[in-house]
Amino acid sequence: MSQTPAVLDYFTEYQASVADPDAFWLAQSKRVAWYKEPTQGSSLDKEGLYRWFADGELNTAYLALDAQIDAGRGEQLALIYDSPVTGSVNRFTYLELRDATARVAGVLRGLGVGKGDRVVIYMPMVPETVMAMLACARLGAVHSVVFGGFAAHELAVRIDDAEPTVVISASCGIEVNRVIEYKPILDAALSEAHHKPAATLILQRPQAVAQMQIGRDLDWDEALSMAEPTEPVPVKATDPLYVLYTSGTTGKPKGVVRDNGGHAVAMHYSMEVVYGMTPGEVFWAASDVGWVVGHSYIVYAPLIFGCTTVLYEGKPVKTPDAGAFWRVVADHKVAALFTAPTAFRAVRKEDPEAALMAQYDTSSLQKLFLAGERLDPPTYDWLVEKTGLPVLDHWWQTETGWAIACNPVGIEQMPVKAGSATLPTPGFQVEILDVYGDPSGANQQGAVAIRLPMPPGCLPTIWRDSDRFISGYLAQYPGYYLSGDGGYRDEEGYLFVMGRLDDVINVAGHRLSTGEMEEIVAAHPAVAECAVFGVQDELKGELPLAMVVLKDGFVGDEDALKAELVAAVRQQIGALACFNQSLIVERLPKTRSGKILRKTLRQMVNGEALQVPSTIDDPAILEEIHQRLTDG
Repeated sequence: MSQTPAVLDYFTEYQASVADPDAFWLAQSKRVAWYKEPTQGSSLDKEGLYRWFADGELNTAYLALDAQIDAGRGEQLALIYDSPVTGSVNRFTYLELRDATARVAGVLRGLGVGKGDRVVIYMPMVPETVMAMLACARLGAVHSVVFGGFAAHELAVRIDDAEPTVVISASCGIEVNRVIEYKPILDAALSEAHHKPAATLILQRPQAVAQMQIGRDLDWDEALSMAEPTEPVPVKATDPLYVLYTSGTTGKPKGVVRDNGGHAVAMHYSMEVVYGMTPGEVFWAASDVGWVVGHSYIVYAPLIFGCTTVLYEGKPVKTPDAGAFWRVVADHKVAALFTAPTAFRAVRKEDPEAALMAQYDTSSLQKLFLAGERLDPPTYDWLVEKTGLPVLDHWWQTETGWAIACNPVGIEQMPVKAGSATLPTPGFQVEILDVYGDPSGANQQGAVAIRLPMPPGCLPTIWRDSDRFISGYLAQYPGYYLSGDGGYRDEEGYLFVMGRLDDVINVAGHRLSTGEMEEIVAAHPAVAECAVFGVQDELKGELPLAMVVLKDGFVGDEDALKAELVAAVRQQIGALACFNQSLIVERLPKTRSGKILRKTLRQMVNGEALQVPSTIDDPAILEEIHQRLTDG
């Protein structure tokens, strides 16, 4: 497996990637081992959609496991499982993980799973989940991971859309100090679903033993004890590796497709260029395998690149305290940590002086990466002050699978600008378009779009619904992928993503960014986090409202604080923002991946019918806020 040499600087690399994308990515394709090396870069399929490396053949699980063993990493740690909720830590070398995965693949093959078949994985953050994903890839099957704990109906509609041959699940998951039994949820989902899988494979956990249905449910340990290991199956580069249903979908689910070839090349490239990693180092993505971050940077990218990856079954706080992340870094000598800003806002809220960090030796940690939502400058400033490390924002989506914009530390670390994801990642031709689809000038806000073809690793289509892919992403601005986010680029080309396009509000004819107002509100030393969104107003159309969570220990006057927030927004944006409303709440509603549900809040305040996404972390928060609104 050959390594491509790093170029001298970011701009040389970026220009090469956009001047001749086919030549650039064919060169990068040599990073990974192919059964049949591709000679094609991008090409159009029969539906007129772009695909990468169409004539190549490979196997993703081979790249993540067998190829690393062939390269001499068999005894290196591949996976560290750290579970504060069960008080356990397990470690797997590449050899051990390969052998376990091959045996899981043998179980699936015995249940009739082959190339192109689907397997739904409804599992907690345990090593067996990683093995199940890699086992599907080993067989050329398509996995669809559904976030553990999803309600039965949401699981059922995903089962109906994916039509799996087998469903893999566990008896339970654990949330801090609460056991969530998965099997009753799975049973209800299978009862509701029209599609009936041939079998289910159930991992029994001691915290809750599941009732098994004879003739359908198989015990994980028993099945593995009788299975024969299976070798990797070659697949086409354009064959799907997985389908991941986007969070917040209602009605018919939207399955993002990830193919094998482009994904493998992009994952390997990103570990070097975006994250600046070296094979053998420990990489930790503090996310969940149910989300795209978990797919890309807990499971696939670190292993394909030859790193050690951390699988963490815990939270940034409460397991047991706000020092949890620093403890994991110290225990496992983590070199780079990637998580969402909301995780560190939670840490900052409970431990504002980072006193718990001082209890641990975090000297192994070289870089912090943040993504999943906008990194607000107050959180950025806090992390820089308390850690002294490079704090690197980057921006991407479930649909792209890896960073659209980043600080390319593996090539050249660029100066940081708080609030910016820095520069487009090589391969992503990012432009800001106005309402007519014309490129906007520097510092002019518009729709963030990516010129086609997008680089390898991005979604080629929606599962069994290319029309939806075209209408939702490609049709509005021909020749571009529409990200759905708004933002701008400054005079140096730095990209500032200000939030979803529907987070722009119109106040008396002025289009204003709620993301910009959030920056100002969040900068107040008493504010832990906030959400700013538009509420209906008869006179001005919309007015901004801030919902604010205060830091623990706040003892000031709330009315005085609200006045200070109004003054700050007025000073930095102007009176035209008409910002004069804020509501102090105990907590904000979020998805399980940590994104604040601004749209749901807006509907609640405006008295509209609530569209509560299935991914909400705790529905009770909405009742709390509704009561607060009623009282206020």
